[in-house]
Amino acid sequence: HNNQVPSQVSPTTYRAKPTATRTHVPSLAMLASRVLHFRTSLSTSTATAATATTTATRKSRHILKSIYAAEREEGMGATVRRSLGTIQQRHDDPFLLLDEFWVGSRGGFPDHPHRGFETVTYLFRGQMQHEDFAGHEGTIGPGDLQWMTAGRGVVHCEMPVSAVNRNDNNNKGQAGAGTGTGTGAGANTTLRPSQDPEATHGLQLWVNLSKSDKRCDPAYQDLRDDQIPRARPQDGVEVKVIAGEAHGIKSKVYTRTPTMYLDYRMQKHQTVEQAVPRDYSGFVYMLSGKAFFGGEEGAISTNNNAEKNKKAEVDLSRNHAVINTTPEQPFKGQAHQALILSRGDNDNETDHLRIKTTDQEAHFVILLGKPLKEPIVMDRLFIMNTQEETQQALQDFRESKNGFERAKEWRSKIAPKGYRLKF
Repeated sequence: HNNQVPSQVSPTTYRAKPTATRTHVPSLAMLASRVLHFRTSLSTSTATAATATTTATRKSRHILKSIYAAEREEGMGATVRRSLGTIQQRHDDPFLLLDEFWVGSRGGFPDHPHRGFETVTYLFRGQMQHEDFAGHEGTIGPGDLQWMTAGRGVVHCEMPVSAVNRNDNNNKGQAGAGTGTGTGAGANTTLRPSQDPEATHGLQLWVNLSKSDKRCDPAYQDLRDDQIPRARPQDGVEVKVIAGEAHGIKSKVYTRTPTMYLDYRMQKHQTVEQAVPRDYSGFVYMLSGKAFFGGEEGAISTNNNAEKNKKAEVDLSRNHAVINTTPEQPFKGQAHQALILSRGDNDNETDHLRIKTTDQEAHFVILLGKPLKEPIVMDRLFIMNTQEETQQALQDFRESKNGFERAKEWRSKIAPKGYRLKF
């Protein structure tokens, strides 16, 4: 948007020189030469216009590779599928990590610190309670969002409401009498959280902050499900606009790092295009169902990487990546896959992503952001620009200074009594 309008040429620049008043009659040869020049110019102009039309053909972003996210244990009694923040994809600037998580009645994420980035928690089922060392606390439920800016430093705790109830009862000597989901006599403690229909289920995304924002004060933005606007570009397609804009609908969330976070639900046999800023990168994460992404307009969905995916998915206990070798074809996305998008191209109209469903419904999120193009150094739960800065963050936390002054004495009320992450 910083394009400068070229200064107009001064009228005096091309002022014609005075000519004699004598009438000039062109020769026959001169007329023939002018006709030939006109025909050549017309032919050249037509070819140029055709080239411009071809160049302007709209091309969708395509999928560079897919990453299958296997289950892994995380925190205290939680199961996550981590698609971003692994050896298959360290990060996708400005995004640092994405977990699809399930937390049972005996799980959670007790007291722990952060510096230098933002955590975005979005729930599909259950309730999560939050508390930090500055006195902020709250609860989010199905469809709700919490956008937390750690900035220069925060120590907080995230626990499912069922676990909070259990901890309260244990502290009172009334174990098993909890009233929260998944507690009490009917609770099933033998299931893995991802298999437990009563487990809290959601996504947590980490968004990087620029060097100038890494020292900002901690901040929170909480939105209830009914406060998040929806776009309905056509029958059979609904988009929750968590951050950014989609189909003319804008989110209320303020993002320090320009970000789009869109929750798509598509019924069978639908086709839609999502606008993508040319200077944004990003990815799609499939939650359920099946959908086809990218490909040239009119291309047939041929399940181009079927054999590679079949071989790669033999071992579902570990993450693995599949490179897309036929970008001109739509790429099939399935549950628990992250699909990394191609970068924008200023020479072509790669300003959108084409999405299509066939014989299945699909639920997925699209995450897009403007790359910060700064060094990324991660040390435990601190993300800075240099190793020295992450070491300083750890020292500040241990010595309760430079943003962590409250860390020394603070203990959350909702975590298991006596528990704290050791650093």
